[in-house]
Amino acid sequence: MATPVRIVEVGPRDGLQNEPRTVTPAQRVALVEALVASGLTTVEAGSFVSPKWVPQMAGSDAVLRGLPARDGIRYPVLVPNLKGMEAAVAAGAREVALFVAASESFSRRNINCSIGESFERALPVMEMAKAHGIVVRGYVSCVLGCPYEGEVALPAVASVAERLVGIGCSEVSLGDTIGVGTPARARRMVEAVAKAVPIDRLAIHFHDTRGQALANVLACLEAGISVIDSAAGGLGGCPYAAGASGNLATEDLLYMLDGLGVDTGVDLDRLLDAVAFIAHGLGRPPRSKVYAALRGDRGEGQSGR
Repeated sequence: MATPVRIVEVGPRDGLQNEPRTVTPAQRVALVEALVASGLTTVEAGSFVSPKWVPQMAGSDAVLRGLPARDGIRYPVLVPNLKGMEAAVAAGAREVALFVAASESFSRRNINCSIGESFERALPVMEMAKAHGIVVRGYVSCVLGCPYEGEVALPAVASVAERLVGIGCSEVSLGDTIGVGTPARARRMVEAVAKAVPIDRLAIHFHDTRGQALANVLACLEAGISVIDSAAGGLGGCPYAAGASGNLATEDLLYMLDGLGVDTGVDLDRLLDAVAFIAHGLGRPPRSKVYAALRGDRGEGQSGR
């Protein structure tokens, strides 16, 4: 298994937006810079959502403006609607992401509209992106389970992913939002979606709620996936899953990929430096096995350090 893998680092966005402690835009810029220094080439920089609902993402415009342009480095940002897209464009975004649920119940409770209505909201975003030459990534949530409906039908997941590509998304990330997947289910899901969307346009995004994320990733790698989302230090959590431990930790993923001989271009030691930095800012230790094994005895990330 030597096929190169691209890691999409989501910690500064998907991770931090679910952390109880808010860090400053300057700290977020420093985190992104540290992650890029480790060799990561795609790092989500923020989210243009209402600060009333997601105060952790306030100042995403300042974060984006504070990041220097570099060849080969991408700083995507999440936009929920046209207003968010307009703000992202004003801040200089060159890549954005939008999200759609595979579950009707989740869509209605999370963003107060049906799946069909969420696509209607996405169309003007896509039009503006095309006008400005901006790349758009699509996220599909609840691909392996919904907190309200339980298991989600695979044809529903494939349909949403296909529609995202149909409206112009360059890549679709398949998210196990509540972390209920197991390897066999994860592989079946990817294989089902790959019948509708070319597998080289698919990514996976697994939460580690039940400790299955790495196993799920391995199963999907064997199915042909080569783009994986993760968050440094296992940042984040899920407000819809009790006890959710956050995203798959980038360092845990990297350790496994290194062991498989998979090329990522990321340096583990420098990645752990970035993890230590944000852990200190959040006042808590990172949630990853690899960090605990290699750096845990240093006490980094503890309150009152």
